[in-house]
Amino acid sequence: MELTWPALSQLIRYGVVGLLTNLAGYGIYLLLTWLWLEPKLAVTLLYPVGVIAGYFGHARYSFSYQGRATSGMSRYFIAHAIGYGVNVSLLYVFSDVLRYPHQAVQAAAIFIVAAILFLLFKFFVFPPAHGVGAE
Repeated sequence: MELTWPALSQLIRYGVVGLLTNLAGYGIYLLLTWLWLEPKLAVTLLYPVGVIAGYFGHARYSFSYQGRATSGMSRYFIAHAIGYGVNVSLLYVFSDVLRYPHQAVQAAAIFIVAAILFLLFKFFVFPPAHGVGAE
């Protein structure tokens, strides 16, 4: 896959939306786990909020999606179900089993899940239009 300006621009826009939503989400995660909430439960509660907040930014801004909202949204939720599974699995393996601090594991998980989601969004959720004017 060649990295062209449109692809790089898309990756940058994805990063901006992701950075804003993840910084807010991670801050709330740290606060909730510091106050009282178990890490996997905190992720379970916060993940849907980030998913919904991110959909509109990613659909219109990151990927310039022109398809039906219901079609894109159903694929978006499938992609995030995969992302959630990866996130909780990483927390379980690295925090519960291997005993790494959950704060560090979640910080790394943000980047791992973001990379997986970018590929899913680009090729599955918000695929480029085919035909005239398509990349």
